[in-house]
Amino acid sequence: MGELGRGPWQVHAVGVVRSGLTDLDAAPRQGDEGAPAAWVEVHPEAAAAADGIVAGDRLVLLTWLDRADRTVTRVHPRGDVSLPLTGVFATRSPHRPNPVGLHPVTVTERDGDRLRVEPLEAVDGTPVIDIKVELGPPGSR
Repeated sequence: MGELGRGPWQVHAVGVVRSGLTDLDAAPRQGDEGAPAAWVEVHPEAAAAADGIVAGDRLVLLTWLDRADRTVTRVHPRGDVSLPLTGVFATRSPHRPNPVGLHPVTVTERDGDRLRVEPLEAVDGTPVIDIKVELGPPGSR
């Protein structure tokens, strides 16, 4: 695989998830499966990038699933062994060569450089690598 961790390709965390979810095995698999609200603490060096985000905004958080097994290439979808092994690119498995998580959320509160969002299935301490406004109609942002 190509190396993207050097030079201009280096990825840095812009924040961290602060959540009551601490047990990876007990966390919901997707946000719409009972995930709670959580805080995203934006790091001071990235704080200016969050200017303009307000309560009510719909965002897509990109996280680095730092507890994932990066050697996994095939899984039984949703851990169901009755389903055939499937390549991770055809699933939402967190275990994959580059464990980037995608989380559509709504901002419910802003407190300085902290964003209260929901629902978020990422566990406490998960690094946030980017925050994007949800795509909307042309010209919406």
